[in-house]
Amino acid sequence: MVTDTARNWPWGAIVASAALLAVAHAFQTFGHMAPCELCLKQRLIYWIAIAVAVAGLAARGGVKGRDLTLWLNALLTLVFLAEFGLAAYHAGVEWKFWPGPAACTGGAMRVDPAALERLLSGAKMGLPSCDKPAFVFLGLSMAGWNALAAAALTLLSGAAVVKSGPPS
Repeated sequence: MVTDTARNWPWGAIVASAALLAVAHAFQTFGHMAPCELCLKQRLIYWIAIAVAVAGLAARGGVKGRDLTLWLNALLTLVFLAEFGLAAYHAGVEWKFWPGPAACTGGAMRVDPAALERLLSGAKMGLPSCDKPAFVFLGLSMAGWNALAAAALTLLSGAAVVKSGPPS
């Protein structure tokens, strides 16, 4: 038997993902902290979580005689687990536990035409680097906090799987 908690978890996943994306965009817009390559990949996974939840909710109502709640929550668990892995990897790059991608830590040169135009116009700018945290709070970078949030979302999704009952 599927509990209401399990049935409604995709809505929670949507709200949590949207809130985390809003925080990231607020730091970028109001804090003037440009995201690095790994930051952008982490944002993409939250967009994927939203898309999976929305598609799953839409499909769940359209499949006659089958409850897709278990499968939807299991897929959300995997998406958030991927987010946790990427955020933990990013935090490890910042702590210099392992090397980051060459394109994001100074090993390769990326040319962004818009950034080049701003630079030529006299704007002061620095390219964001994956191995230098833009912001640290209570000893954790944004990637570290994101890893904790993703771990919590993974656990909540896993609990929703358990409460979804056996597959129908």
